[in-house]
Amino acid sequence: MADVQMPELGENITEGTVTQWFKAVGEKTTAGEPLFEVSTDKVDAEVPSPLTGTITKILADVGQTIAIGSVVAVVETDGGATPIPEPSAAATPAAQPTEAAPAVTPSETPAPTAVGATPIPEPSAAATPAPATAVVESRLVTSPVVRKLINELGPDANLVTGTGPDGRITRKDAEKVAFSEAHRASSQRQPASTSQSVSASIPSPPPAPAGASFVAFNKIRKITGDRMVATKAISPHVMNAIEVDYERIESVRRSHQERWKSAEGFTLTYLPFIARALVQALQEFPYLNASVAEGGLVLHEHVDLSIAVDLNFEGLLAPVIRQVEDKRLGAIAREIADVASRARNGKLRPDDLVGGTFTISNSGPFGSFMVAPLINQPQVAILSTDGISRKPVVVTDAEGGESIAIHSLGMLVLSWDHRAFDGAYAAAFLRRVKDVLEHHDWTSEF
Repeated sequence: MADVQMPELGENITEGTVTQWFKAVGEKTTAGEPLFEVSTDKVDAEVPSPLTGTITKILADVGQTIAIGSVVAVVETDGGATPIPEPSAAATPAAQPTEAAPAVTPSETPAPTAVGATPIPEPSAAATPAPATAVVESRLVTSPVVRKLINELGPDANLVTGTGPDGRITRKDAEKVAFSEAHRASSQRQPASTSQSVSASIPSPPPAPAGASFVAFNKIRKITGDRMVATKAISPHVMNAIEVDYERIESVRRSHQERWKSAEGFTLTYLPFIARALVQALQEFPYLNASVAEGGLVLHEHVDLSIAVDLNFEGLLAPVIRQVEDKRLGAIAREIADVASRARNGKLRPDDLVGGTFTISNSGPFGSFMVAPLINQPQVAILSTDGISRKPVVVTDAEGGESIAIHSLGMLVLSWDHRAFDGAYAAAFLRRVKDVLEHHDWTSEF
């Protein structure tokens, strides 16, 4: 017999409501096939069975809200649980120190001096329970999200020890190997003390006047508030901004818009162009595609781009598009449209909300001039794309003559963590994004 638990369903989600069972007591289930559906304030998702066997008990009724990690069903397994194989030497190379950023000239991309790319220290014996056995059993993994994190750890997966009920491995257990206990503890303590001091200094509001109404914060508003207070306490925020001439992109959009919308069913906006330029710049400035760990940075191999999506003014989610560095403009546009649609219709999967390495916040459709966004922890930077409008500009012809023309101009605003690098590095990165947007051959993307 083996228990099936409510899996982790995303950052800061503590419970989920069972909305449907795809199997009944006495039926067979196969590892990986949908077992039940769960709903949260952020996602509605099908949960795959972690085991192969026969369902003997269902402990969570449809409509019941269950805490993460609680047992929802019992399965009589066929021949015992199947372990997750240890990554082979051929598939996962031995851990190496993070490769330093390539040498650059001061006039182009000054190297950061605040923080080096240091490897993450292993947890100390005093702070971490005894290492797990060499094979992590699938019955001890709480969700597909956790299984993915464990697999990405490579040989370090052997260090993960479960702290959940009956030794179950939670997402925090897996992350502890990559992010030190001291850093996580600091991240958890600081927001609490900050919010307590702020609360103590704010007087109680007077009674509401006649005719006023009260709207309680929903769960997503509370989570957003807590995380924004936390990110301000954790990261020393700095802002850089740069104006971009989008006239070349505007010309390409006009020439392809009708055909694109007819074929794809949605409008080609500026956002995928910006994402495409951003990815090119991140490959040249790797310290921005990073996460802070105790004592240094984790430089990510892939650009997993979080896209902030407004939920009809009811909240904000940032689903992730994976490995954007391998995608051209059309593929990026389709994936942005897909995750935005699924976010607004409550169809995101738990995995869609974790693992981002850089975030774009897009206020441009509302005509904003300049927005300074807050960093999405543990990332080190976030880019705001603001409104684009027609303005007079000075243009220079091939002979050096100047004239006034009307072009499409807009601001890009970068909020960044001063622990990770300095202002010259951030400014050079923004300049590179601007150069790609203004001079790339965008016609070749179609």
